[in-house]
Order: sequence, then C-alpha cells, then structure tokens
Amino acid sequence: MLNAALKILKQHYGYSTFRPGQDQIITSLLQYKDTLAIMPTGAGKSLCFQIPALLLPGITLVVSPLISLMKDQVDALGGLGIPATFINSSLTLSQVNERIYKARCGHYKIIYIAPERLESEAFQSAIKSLTISLLAIDEAHCVSQWGHDFRPSYRGIGAFIRSLTSRPIIGAFTATATTSVTKDIIALLSLDKPDIYMTGFDRKNLSFTVVRGENKQDFTLKYINENKDQSGIIYAATRKEVDNLYLLLQKKGYSVGKYHAGLTDNERQHYQERFIYDDIGIMVATNAFGMGIDKSNVRYVIHYNMPKSMEAYYQEAGRAGRDGEKSECILLFGAQDPLLQRYLIEQTTVELERKSHELNKLQTMVDYCHTPECLRKFILNYFGEKKAETECDNCSNCNDDNELTDITLDAQKIFSCIMRMKERYGTTLVASVLKGSKDKKVLQLGFDSLSTYALLKTYTLQEIRDSINRLIATDYLALTDSEYPVVKLTGKAATVLKGQAKVWQKVPRRPQKITADNSLFETLRALRKEIADREKVPPYLVFADSTLKEMSEYCPTDRNGLLSIKGVGEVKLTKYGQEFLTLLQNYAQKNAIKSSSPYLETKQLAEKVQEPPSHMITLEMYHAGHSLEQISQERKLKLLTIQDHLVRCNTEGHTVNWDALIPSQYEQLILRTINELGASKLKILKDALPEEIEYTAIKAVLCKYNCGH
Repeated sequence: MLNAALKILKQHYGYSTFRPGQDQIITSLLQYKDTLAIMPTGAGKSLCFQIPALLLPGITLVVSPLISLMKDQVDALGGLGIPATFINSSLTLSQVNERIYKARCGHYKIIYIAPERLESEAFQSAIKSLTISLLAIDEAHCVSQWGHDFRPSYRGIGAFIRSLTSRPIIGAFTATATTSVTKDIIALLSLDKPDIYMTGFDRKNLSFTVVRGENKQDFTLKYINENKDQSGIIYAATRKEVDNLYLLLQKKGYSVGKYHAGLTDNERQHYQERFIYDDIGIMVATNAFGMGIDKSNVRYVIHYNMPKSMEAYYQEAGRAGRDGEKSECILLFGAQDPLLQRYLIEQTTVELERKSHELNKLQTMVDYCHTPECLRKFILNYFGEKKAETECDNCSNCNDDNELTDITLDAQKIFSCIMRMKERYGTTLVASVLKGSKDKKVLQLGFDSLSTYALLKTYTLQEIRDSINRLIATDYLALTDSEYPVVKLTGKAATVLKGQAKVWQKVPRRPQKITADNSLFETLRALRKEIADREKVPPYLVFADSTLKEMSEYCPTDRNGLLSIKGVGEVKLTKYGQEFLTLLQNYAQKNAIKSSSPYLETKQLAEKVQEPPSHMITLEMYHAGHSLEQISQERKLKLLTIQDHLVRCNTEGHTVNWDALIPSQYEQLILRTINELGASKLKILKDALPEEIEYTAIKAVLCKYNCGH
C-alpha cells in the first residue's frame, strides 16, 4: 500500500521519501479510517490527501474555503500530470454541469469545492451519480467558533456527510488547532473514531523577529531594499494601511500588488496571479481578508501591524518558506496595534463569550510581542507542543547579543506603583505616574503625591510601557478580562517585592539580511521564469526554489543526476529536463565542473544621516513636555500644522500620548458621537459636541481609538 504511494510520490512529485508524518496519514486514509491531521503550513498536508485520491477508487472531494487557493492547487496538480478541477461561484451553471459530467466520465480524480456548495440541493443531486471515496476538509479549524477563522458554512459539512448514500472516508486537515478546536473538529464533522496525527508545529527554516519602537515605514523600506530580489508578503490591519503601503512602494519603484476586500474579484485575481508568476515581488494584504496563496518561494513575511490572534499570525507567517528554504517572519509592533485590534473586535463581535475569547487571544499576541524569552518556544507552547530547549538560535530573542540584565530594582518600582494605585488602572496610566507626567488625569487623581511618582523619570513613556508589557508577558503582572483592562500583581511579583527573587531581561536586536544566492541559482531562476512565461504557469510550478538550489549545489549534467534532485520527477524531467540540463552542462564546462558555485558578495548599503523630519521634531518636543501652543510658537508653525504632525506620527506607528489632549470628562461623549456620526467629517462632529470641546480633542480621540480605518 505504502509502496504504491511512494511510487506516485516519485513519479508525480519528484521526491523519494515522505516528510515526517505524511506516510502515517496517507496509510490511515488508505486503510479507510477517518483521519485528523494537524500539520504546520509548509509541511505538505495537501499531498496527504492528493496521493490517496489517486489510489482510491472514484472521486475525492476537497472542501477549501478560498477560491483563489483552489485555482492554485488545481494548476499545480495539472503541472504534475494529475487530473483535477474545481467548482465554485466563479463558474457559470453550464460550466459546473460540464465539470460534473466529466467527473462522471472519469476525467477527474480530485474536485475542489467551497463549503457553501455542499448546502446546495442542486449540487447534492448532481453528484449522486459520483462515487465519492474520500472527503478531504482543508482548513478544518473553520468549523469551530473558537478557531481564528470561523466559517458558519463549515457547520453544514456534517449534514452533507449524513445525506450521502455511501459514507466516504473523512480526512480533516488544519495547520492551527488548539486542544479545544481539535475537539470541535471531531465532534462537529462527526469523525468516526479518527486517527489523530500532529506532526509538530515547528518550522525550523523560519526565523521569527519582533521589532518594537521603530518607525515602521522606515524599517520596511530599508528591509525591502536589502532584500529586493526576494519575494515577500506584507500584512497590514486595515485597507487604508494596505493602500498607503502599496502607493509608497510603487512610488519607490518596487513591483508590488495589493489584496483586500475593497478590491473587485478581478483586481484581486490580477494582483495574485502576477505575484505567483513572479511578475511582482511584493504583495501587501490585510490580515482580515484571507489571501490564500500557494506560492513556495516567499522569502519573508512582514506583519506591519500585530494580528489579533496567534493562530492568525502563525498561519500568515507560515506563508514564508513553504519550500523549506530559510525565510524570515518579522512582526513590527506599535503601541497603537492592540488598541486597533481591540476596537475591531468590539465592532465585529456581538456575542459576549466569543468577545471575551477573542480579547484573551489578543492579549496572548501582546505577550508574544513583549516576551524576552524564545519566540519559537512561545508559539509552540501556545499550540500545546512543549519544547525542551530553552533557546532555538533562530529568533530575535535567542540571537540577541546582549547579556541578561538584572532589572529587579525597576521591576520593584513598577510593582510598588501598581500596588499604591490600588491595582485599579491600566498600563498607560501606571506608566504616566512612573514617568512623572503632568497629565491632567494623573493630577486629578492625586497620583503626583504618591511615593512612586516619577521614579522612572529618566525613561521614555514608551520604554516604561514596554517594561510593563514584558512583565505581563512573563507572568509577573496580569491584565483583567474587561473592556478596559486593569493591571494586577501576580504571586511572582509579590515574591520580587519581598526581595525573595530577582528579575532578568534582555532587549531584542534587529534581524539580519538574507544571504545572497549564488550565480548559478540566479541563472537557473531566469530559465525557470522564461519557461513559466512560455507555458503561462507560475514559476514555482516549474521547479521550487529549493530544487533550483540543490541543482546549483550539485550541478548534475545527465538525466539520472537531474532525476536524483529533490522535486524532479519523471513528469517534470520529460517536460523541462533537457533545457535545464543544457544550461547545467554549459555551466559545468565553463567552470571546469566545480562542485559548488561561488556566492555573490553581499552588498553593503550606506545609510545616509538625515535631519529628523519636521513632524518627528514636533513629537520630540511634545514628549519633552511642551504644549501644542508652545511648540507652535517656538517653531513658528500654525497650531493646525502641529496637530497634523502628531496625527502623522500616529499613522507611522509612533507612540503619542493622546490623553494629555483629551478632557477626561468629555472622552466617552466624543467617542460615542464618533460611533454615531462616523469619523469622515470633523466639522459635523464639532457641531454635534459642546462648544468647549476643541478640534484638537476630537482628533486625539480619533487617533487614540484608531477610528476611521
């Protein structure tokens, strides 16, 4: 049984051995057992149902939530010589009927369908004549309301299975499932005593980095410039952010596409196809609107804003390095990110229990962004996979060159301040007291008289907030599960206050540039692109980056040698082998058949020292305690210009203390008015509010709560 699967693996996919767990999952399905497979993105879960589909009689139906991903999968299967098609809302009724007729005649072994299609009585009637041997459910976590991407249509899959006269084998597949979600999948899909396989969530080829406190725009431009020959995805939280980044990168001369719900289907398809065909190198997309791209050579994924859950982050970050090559996952954290995500959760989630669940997930992401411990270990622990090693040597925390620092004294000052504030306030107000802020709320509550007032005055507000968040991430502090979270002391903090334990932490460093590829690899990649354009297929469907890199390492000059390269099967050898052999033979002759190719020297980019932009000078003066009126007078700029400077700083991800500009007695009134009337016209808001409320306060509330996105 497994020998037949191995033969298909080599013939169609070009590999001689299975990845960890694939053989067990395939064997389980071929033994007619319901199977649940939890495998990280890039672990090869699609192959686990595609190979059984070729060995089982009849048809395999694959339920997939993303239309764009269906097309990619079907195109890839066609390139491997495997007969497959899809049925979704992009087709006309006659096209649907034609494909079902061809399936009945044996033209297809695999049909991809959207979950909504299963609820159609017409579809159910049309497929009654088909022999369905296997029902594979991709992204199975969508069935659970506790999953990060709940799809109500997935709840109908159980009823569809029961409606079939002959029950097929059920295979459920997901990359991100906690224990509670796993239980939901088994129950709601009515899996019958399933074999459960978890191949591990660790993606060793991916490095993880969290960057805090930097200008996001500057960081992104610098990183892209250093990796301009690589394919990458940038995720942002809102359509506006995506559009702004797209225009910025386009203006800088980069080939870039965008993807969000505000575009038409044709626009999204246009950009997506150009990206997978390597005609553009960068895709900017929203977190919320699922972009299913089956592209193997994405070398980096940048999260411009923090996503709302670890499941969403790990799935999106997992788009990088699906070919197994080294790739980077970078999360740019800004102080406004949690506020924006909290606002989006409040606006889109009605049911209280689910809202509480979503807010808990959000706090986990905040903890991830501030933990001083191994980022990989944090991720794996979240998904229930305990990692024995304390360091992975492949994340920004583990690769930090700084030594652990004893911060016990500062931690005690923070804990003491929280205790003297009766554990009744959030992190922002605690940080303001420790800074010695003259904020109106601090003075009104009399916190300037506390013994802990201004104990950390030599630090910036952002540095104090970061310290508090790190202490939350390492369980010295906790936040209440409420609309406005309050910071509390834990037992660990009490031990530190008593002088019975110390607190050690270190600061993460910047990520490193990806190593440049060798000259033979680039030549092979150019040939791949030429063939892909000729055959009108994405380049990675010709050969993956990992295959080209192995070719460049061994430089095979005959058919047997080329066939020994991972990813070169008999089908692709026949289709593309001679062109690649000719190139490799010429290279070997020219270079006296060297065993390896020289690497390109890494180019060093000189950084120009520039005077801070005008809006940043305003922010520095504001942080130093100057009022807006004082800044306006000293800089000889209009007050409106100074206000706009702070708004721009906010959109770029810099921390701005908006509370100092908002009369506390009017804050909730302004927020309610914005929610009622919208955020598009300031004058409408001004007219609807009491006369004493100034435009400055309205703008500050808009920015503080990220309204208008």
